[in-house]
Amino acid sequence: MTDNSRDTLTPVRVYRPEGGVTEYSGPVRQAPAFTPPRQQQTYQPQPAAAIPAAAGVVSQAVPAAPEQTYAPIDAPAGPTYWVPPLALMIVAGALVALLSMGIRSIVPLWQTPMLTDLAWTSTQFSIAIATQNLLWGLFSPVFGGLADKFGSHKVLIFGAVLQAGGLWVMSMASTPATFFLSAGLMLGIAQSAAGMGIVLGAIGKVVKEEHRTTAFGVITAASSAGMIVLTPIGRALLENLTWSEAFVWVSILSLPMIVLAFLIRSGRNADNLSTAGVANQTIGGALTEALSHKGYILLTIGFFVCGFHVTFIGVHLPKYLNDLGLGWQLGAEALMIIGVFNVAACLAVGPLAGKFSKRGILAMIYLGRAAVFLGFLMLPPSEVTVYVFAATLGVLWLSTVPPTQGLVAQMFGTKYMTMLFGVVFLSHQLGSFLGVTLGAAAFDYLGSYDLVWYACVVLGLIAALFHIFIDERPVTRMQPDAPQPAE
Repeated sequence: MTDNSRDTLTPVRVYRPEGGVTEYSGPVRQAPAFTPPRQQQTYQPQPAAAIPAAAGVVSQAVPAAPEQTYAPIDAPAGPTYWVPPLALMIVAGALVALLSMGIRSIVPLWQTPMLTDLAWTSTQFSIAIATQNLLWGLFSPVFGGLADKFGSHKVLIFGAVLQAGGLWVMSMASTPATFFLSAGLMLGIAQSAAGMGIVLGAIGKVVKEEHRTTAFGVITAASSAGMIVLTPIGRALLENLTWSEAFVWVSILSLPMIVLAFLIRSGRNADNLSTAGVANQTIGGALTEALSHKGYILLTIGFFVCGFHVTFIGVHLPKYLNDLGLGWQLGAEALMIIGVFNVAACLAVGPLAGKFSKRGILAMIYLGRAAVFLGFLMLPPSEVTVYVFAATLGVLWLSTVPPTQGLVAQMFGTKYMTMLFGVVFLSHQLGSFLGVTLGAAAFDYLGSYDLVWYACVVLGLIAALFHIFIDERPVTRMQPDAPQPAE
């Protein structure tokens, strides 16, 4: 320890207790100076106004730094729920599409036995089917937006339950009003929630862009396979049971869709391009962007023609052939052949749409349809011509779906793909409504379907022309280094 004391020669007077004073001039040790201990100081910030500013310097208040929070670096980046493997999702989606579209496609087989048993007109039956197609389209954007926001599996479960209930009510339909409620309203809404569009949107979000249309082709092929699988089942049910009992069994066939829907759920998008520039985009912004895009409008109009074609054929072909003396059973066989060839066509078109121009493929499909319809009208009706017609039309049937859905994703990304395809599909269903009602009205008032057949030819030519002018390029915000839209 350092000794701060020191010796000095200073005269000192010593006062004695008994009295007297003694002078002393020897060395005297002086006590060290007292130093108080250092105290710990705490900094207390003062308001800017309390701090005097130096001359010529303007003092400004310095805002306090905001409190920051930091997420742990090992926080999970994906969903907290279980996400099924991609292959399992595709298989489940294919089975849902098979059951949903297959059941819908066989309902027109009930037309002849129901009209015979209940003495209804063709218009009374067709107006319910037309309403079903219209509601299917009207609610597709709604359920598409819900699927994009809350998850496809939840929407699919709701649709499957409603479809099973609607078919059960159809089994008790004894009046046109009851049939309209079940086949028109309930099944129409159910199809929009459990239809192929919701499945395509869910699968499209998790498949990489280069394989997306191939996956769309698989799902679309499965929906066509529903015609192959369920048409003979529906035909067997009608031949061995009453039409009412047959509807009950078809209702039971809808129940597996509920279980399969749990497997159609995704965690994140497959590639960054699909969500580029959409971080702040809202549903309204996505709709505004799409509806101001000329290519999207042309694509939507073209899909109107697709709906007119396939629904007119699907609903009225059995009765048309029966009126020609060929029997409604031949119509059921024709629909089955259409499904067989469409499965192969969709599996082929999917990969082609991933490599070649989607608009070019669509233009050729619609042009081919116009040629097939015209040829069928020119040739004398027979079993052979029906089989050839069904096979060629099957190649062109739902093969429009993979490139159409692919164009929506290519132009606008996948974040709101289900909703945007729902708008396109709404146009498809407006065409379906018109195809069904015009077909029924032409037969009831003119006694012939010929006028509608020729309308199919003209509409096919128009759709082919429209698709030539579609701009396939992604929108500006999806280009590299493009600014993102404001909130």
